[in-house]
Amino acid sequence: MKIRLSVLTALLIVATSFAQDKEWTLNECIEHALENNISIERSKKLVEISEINVISAKGNFLPNLNASVNPGLNFGSSIGQDGSRISTDNFRSSFSLSSSTTIFNGFRNLISYKQAQLGVKASKLDLQKIEDDISLFVVNAYLNILFAKENLEVAQNQYEISTKQIEATQAQVDAGVKPKGDLLDAESTAAADAQNVVTQENALDLALLSLAQLLQVDTDGFDVAKVDVGSPSIATLYDNSTMVYEKALENRAEIARAKLEVDNAELNIKSAKGAYLPSLGLSAGAGTSYQNIFNDAFTNNGFSDQFRDNLGYSLGLSLSIPIFNRNQTKANVNRSIISQKMSEIDLEDQKLQLKETIERVFLDSKAAAKSYEVANISLNAQNEAFKNAEQRYSLGAMTSFDFDQVRSRLVDAESTLIRAKYDYVFKTKVLEFYFGEEIVLE
Repeated sequence: MKIRLSVLTALLIVATSFAQDKEWTLNECIEHALENNISIERSKKLVEISEINVISAKGNFLPNLNASVNPGLNFGSSIGQDGSRISTDNFRSSFSLSSSTTIFNGFRNLISYKQAQLGVKASKLDLQKIEDDISLFVVNAYLNILFAKENLEVAQNQYEISTKQIEATQAQVDAGVKPKGDLLDAESTAAADAQNVVTQENALDLALLSLAQLLQVDTDGFDVAKVDVGSPSIATLYDNSTMVYEKALENRAEIARAKLEVDNAELNIKSAKGAYLPSLGLSAGAGTSYQNIFNDAFTNNGFSDQFRDNLGYSLGLSLSIPIFNRNQTKANVNRSIISQKMSEIDLEDQKLQLKETIERVFLDSKAAAKSYEVANISLNAQNEAFKNAEQRYSLGAMTSFDFDQVRSRLVDAESTLIRAKYDYVFKTKVLEFYFGEEIVLE
């Protein structure tokens, strides 16, 4: 039994390790976040509540039905079955069924039902907004990891170059071609490059931690699949920000949500005006009673006979005509009109914010494209300068200090290019996000 338990434990450990060592793709990260994020789960519950509100509003069109039983014991003088007063103890109970319904109340039940339906749409749009934001957060965190990995790769390559430079300088010092100070400089540069590797490893760990926490998964062994974004085109995806904005007006959840608020405000005005109209209700009921007198000299009728003989029915209409209610209805209507105007202002404000955001992202995207282009040109120039410096340094025509300066400029150019590339990629993805395109890394 112990052997079986040990084997099972080992299998579980292996399975867990395998699951943790899985490299997550971008789509897997987004899907997992959408399925497990707490904010999304909370928003889904709000959708369920809004759907229940629709059922409740629909129920206002139906009549209610109530049953009541009122048993009681009487002691001393009481009214007998024939209406005469007798002095004895008795048990008495009444039974009734009642129902009432609203025939007309200024269309307020219908308006409440429509508002409940709008509430479902609004809560679903709130959910969509949260899902969109979470997806964008995941894309940003994913790109940060890719960015950190490329930076780490550059740092590791530079460290390898530094270690090889130590070997070459050592050989030149041993041959008497270079002074020992050049060897010390090479060792110092390698130490600095080693420190940079540690720094970039820590940056990668933090980027992985950020995404793992966003996905709410175990950070041990967490990693993402490598995506080669290549060399993105320097041409912007869209000709201008206006076309992105016009498309965003059609698909952005916050705009649709603001429009629903305008529709809901208009229904509030109609509901408030409904108080000016009369209300008509219908009620119906049935009731009976039973009495048992505790007196040997008195003969009680049976339960079924009394139930049948005492059975009675009622049917009624109620009409309420508003005449004057201290200007409360008028005030409610005016408040609803003002609220409707405010909801229209909020809609325009949402549109303005969206337009400003897209214009800013569009300009940032153009600037990032130019920065990426310049960084590419700079890196090519620094690569040529470094090749020339390597030849001169190997021939002894350049000091180690000057060579390190050239190599440092190359490292900076590589880092600048990586930063510019991912900055441009992310900003173009944000534009695609507002345009309604699916975010894909290629």
